[in-house]
Amino acid sequence: MDAEQPADTLSPDTLADAADQALDEIDQITSTDSSSNTSDSPDTDTSESLGSEESDHPDSDPDDASNDEPVYYHSDNSTFDVFHWANEIDEVKNNISVELFLFNKNYTPFRVRYSDKLTASVKAMFMQEATGYIIKEADKGLECREYEKSDGEDKVIYRTKLSNVGRAETLIHLIEHEYRNIDSWNDHVDEFKKVKGIIAKFTYPGDDGETKVFYIAKALSPSSALKGGTSWELNGESFEPFSAEVALKMPDDNQVAIIDGTVVIFNQSKFENLFQYDYKSQVIADEKAKELTDKYKLSFAEGLTLNTLLQDKKPLVKKLQSLDIAEEMPQEKLIDYADDMQLELMTDDDGSIIIMDDKDLTMFVNLLAEDYFISPVNGRRYEIKSKKLLSEPTGEPPRG
Repeated sequence: MDAEQPADTLSPDTLADAADQALDEIDQITSTDSSSNTSDSPDTDTSESLGSEESDHPDSDPDDASNDEPVYYHSDNSTFDVFHWANEIDEVKNNISVELFLFNKNYTPFRVRYSDKLTASVKAMFMQEATGYIIKEADKGLECREYEKSDGEDKVIYRTKLSNVGRAETLIHLIEHEYRNIDSWNDHVDEFKKVKGIIAKFTYPGDDGETKVFYIAKALSPSSALKGGTSWELNGESFEPFSAEVALKMPDDNQVAIIDGTVVIFNQSKFENLFQYDYKSQVIADEKAKELTDKYKLSFAEGLTLNTLLQDKKPLVKKLQSLDIAEEMPQEKLIDYADDMQLELMTDDDGSIIIMDDKDLTMFVNLLAEDYFISPVNGRRYEIKSKKLLSEPTGEPPRG
């Protein structure tokens, strides 16, 4: 595919120098702490090999070095047209810049650079594979449907709101708004086994002069990486020491794109694994969260909600699913129960139960399920992991 840049497109070297200069000016204006973990020094080659000593440059201008706010998020994806987007990107492909980030299992991003020699490969593997597939398959009946209303149909890609996928939204937020605090991968090379995936950020000028942004994300398997200490290179007829710290094969399939607040899903299972998104469990969790907040007065730490705390807490969601919240004990009785068990269930001046973290939430749900018990034999307290309701006794007890 054509990856040649027009004459008026800035080179990656020029972009990198401009970005570094702009970041330094921002430091002086805002008096940013000079001890920031983010480094503006050149990093490492991260496409076919990580840790190479070859000089390399980013192929994009960091958004925080510009006064223009990138256009990347809209709250409603009902009007999003993935086919129009693919054709638009195909038309401006030579004016698009790209920056790469690795992210770990905690969805913390790390900045990585790549060699100029890989620019065409990066664009082709991430961007042009996706747009080419959409354009080609559109003539063969490809459809884009809502992820929540579809499941496994042929000739279908899915879409959902970015706001529905908490981990993806968090990752994008960190890249867009916390760029200066993102560490260079060069400082975390020994943590490759914790890597979850790679995300490419594409930027290009819009018709009105604004900077438009979209992302392509792919899962990476640390087990497929080659490490320098245990790998050799076969060069011709002889083995030689492996020259890179880590080498990996980039996935060549389409997986996930994030465009204008919409997540486009090419591969359902890889999307769900990449961002740990289980729609059915999340629907159940949201329903139970509403039932709980309707019945109980709860107070959460700043930035937390019951919905976010229940994300990926499958054991808790399963336990809540087995409860009839409307029939459970009232708030006052639950607090008395916690006091009887000598548990540290906190309340505020209004009598609301304070939930500060996962531990508090687990305690609250266990209390609802009556999973704490004091033995009448030894007086010790127990947390019940599993219990079975006994049937009503029949007849007389054996000792009267």
